[in-house]
Amino acid sequence: MASPDPTRVATGPDPFPDFLTEAIVDGGGQIVPPADCEAIVWTDVEDPNGLGELIAAAPECRWIQLPWAGIETFTEVLDDRLVWTCGKGVYAEPVAELALALGLAGLRSVHTYASATSWGEKRGRNLLGARVTIVGGGGIAEALIRLLQPFRCHITVVRSTVHHMEGVDAVVESTRLADALPGAVLVVLALALTPETDGLIGVGELALMEPHAWLVNVARGRHIVTDHLVAALEGGVIGGAGLEVTEPEPLPDGHPLWTLDNCIITPHTGTPPSMAAPLLAERVRENVRRFAAGQELLGLVDVRSGY
Repeated sequence: MASPDPTRVATGPDPFPDFLTEAIVDGGGQIVPPADCEAIVWTDVEDPNGLGELIAAAPECRWIQLPWAGIETFTEVLDDRLVWTCGKGVYAEPVAELALALGLAGLRSVHTYASATSWGEKRGRNLLGARVTIVGGGGIAEALIRLLQPFRCHITVVRSTVHHMEGVDAVVESTRLADALPGAVLVVLALALTPETDGLIGVGELALMEPHAWLVNVARGRHIVTDHLVAALEGGVIGGAGLEVTEPEPLPDGHPLWTLDNCIITPHTGTPPSMAAPLLAERVRENVRRFAAGQELLGLVDVRSGY
């Protein structure tokens, strides 16, 4: 059987990472000028205009690969005449690992002990057998559910479409978020940012949470109304927050969140470059191969839904 023709790929912006160039070639592709390409691999999430210009210069392009799972910065250039793929699912395992670490650190007061200078009092709550609510039903949620199995938690997943999920006790639709917050000792946000999920957690939702519960956000900072969270943490409305992402981001020096002893902040480092590079390279390599073979691509974007 003859090998499929090489996928003709334009890349951007410059300088384009060598590891992704190698991935394209390893997948059976070749780098070509935009005018000759049938696919684009784009790496800069802060430059949607640059991508738009590259698309305009590539009249034969049919498929575009984006680098991260979140695609909200590309809303203005998304076009349903093209096939779009993103990093959906690529970084799920390391991000889920961090979500679990933040939740455990908060519930067991590890952050408090880490900065202590004297023996202090004993404190902490158990994750074993506890109720956990995960908002979002994608790859991060699936990976986190697997990590939670040894803890024998009662897991509720809140998602836009309800269907059975292995290892989950209850799956409820997004309109029932308020029903899934009371009773949970850990609430994890792992969903896409859309107009409907912007500001999803505010004063009303925080008030429904348990006073000892921890809120962990490994999705996007704008899911939480920051001022409402600060007030809830200061007032003991919830036990604490583990924030991998913030709004604004980067979080400015002197922001109230930095001063709260019931808030753990990591600088959007769920997948640092050392972890992200090989994972993204494998996704690009596999999708270039699939495109040439006429197979379904991984990480397909629903342009109408925005994720």
